[in-house]
Amino acid sequence: MKKLILATSALALTAGIASADVVRMGTEGAYEPWNFINDKGEIDGFERELGDELCKRAELECEWVKNDWDSIIPNLVSGNYDTIIAGMSITDERDAVIDFTQPYTPPDPSAYVAMDAGVDLEGGVIAAQAATIQANFIAEQGWTLVEFATPEETVAAVRNGEADAVLADKSFLDTVAGSDGLVMLERMEAIGGGVGMGLRESDGELRAKFDAAIQSMKDDGTLNEMIAKWEVSSQW
Repeated sequence: MKKLILATSALALTAGIASADVVRMGTEGAYEPWNFINDKGEIDGFERELGDELCKRAELECEWVKNDWDSIIPNLVSGNYDTIIAGMSITDERDAVIDFTQPYTPPDPSAYVAMDAGVDLEGGVIAAQAATIQANFIAEQGWTLVEFATPEETVAAVRNGEADAVLADKSFLDTVAGSDGLVMLERMEAIGGGVGMGLRESDGELRAKFDAAIQSMKDDGTLNEMIAKWEVSSQW
């Protein structure tokens, strides 16, 4: 599923989480249905429900923190929160800077949305959110890439003619396809690994607690139920 190709390195902190019982959960809040801000101004979505359940099983108290995608890893490392739970695919580049739990969803296929089902992807302009695996994929193909800070801006670029198509997680594009003339293309891309929680490399004990909680949800079937409810990925 989505994600970041970290271009800058960050200094690892030796400090652990601020409290043994309170965990600050960092998320983007702009990637429906994974995470978004609801009408009440609260963080909502699959990862909000998942994170609350994981904290309950790990006997931890969750506090939610919203952070922009482009600085989400540096601010984890700097100690502004204790985990990333933001639809982040596990990649070697990220794993060199932070640690990950086991994945809580399998990889989500990447899809294209355009105003024309016959768009020429190789000869066109393709939008993607900056610092994501989708942006990296387009660049590797040698196609013309235009990057934006937020997923909403990538879709807007297609609507207003700045880009011919947008490449993003299919689960996100499912929320916009069919509106304002936007159509989902048949072509899909299999890029990225499963989605997991990111943690500082120094927080091995916290990672182990969340690993155990994730495994317990897989074992009793509640994780698959949650995945199906929010339609974020295939099931385990």
